[in-house]
Amino acid sequence: MARILIQFAHPALSKSQVHRVLIDYCRNQKNVTVNDLYESYPDMFIDVDREQKLVLQNDIILFQFPLYWYSSPAIIKQWFDLVLEHNWAYGSRGNALAGKKMGCIISCGGGPDTYLPTGRNHYPVDQFLLPFEQTARLCKMEYLPPFVVYGTFHITKEVIRQSGEQYQTILSALANDRLNALNYQEATYFNELLPDLQTVGQV
Repeated sequence: MARILIQFAHPALSKSQVHRVLIDYCRNQKNVTVNDLYESYPDMFIDVDREQKLVLQNDIILFQFPLYWYSSPAIIKQWFDLVLEHNWAYGSRGNALAGKKMGCIISCGGGPDTYLPTGRNHYPVDQFLLPFEQTARLCKMEYLPPFVVYGTFHITKEVIRQSGEQYQTILSALANDRLNALNYQEATYFNELLPDLQTVGQV
């Protein structure tokens, strides 16, 4: 089985409706490690050696966070700045992450219609995540389609529960290497793959 590291970042988890549930659905999953960055580093002083060891011990790195001001919470940028060192993660001798997979699990306050050219935010979510995609490429990693939970300002408990189950399905598929049966590299979002994953019973 593939080993999955969830790099979780929520600066106000006690106020979160969505991410507390998502985390609950993945904590007991086999081969899944949850690394709460704000809990581990409330002062933002990241232990680079610890983080590099965690990354090396896992095959798939997922960054889970709410989309804040069209980007990630600050600690994730801090993590990239400090942990992805030259000639370790990238550069002529930087091959530590080569062949691993990387992806994003995010929530957005607005609905899907707000992330259209005619919507309030003008651009689709995947374009706001381009720095993650390019970082993966620079580090010789495979970038996975993101999983997005939309409309968190008005989301219901039932939709949150369904999102947790979908997240669980995704983690199981990744851990058991069940994506190869799907054209997942052609998907813009992991959400598009869920009907196929659920149909074949990959939970």
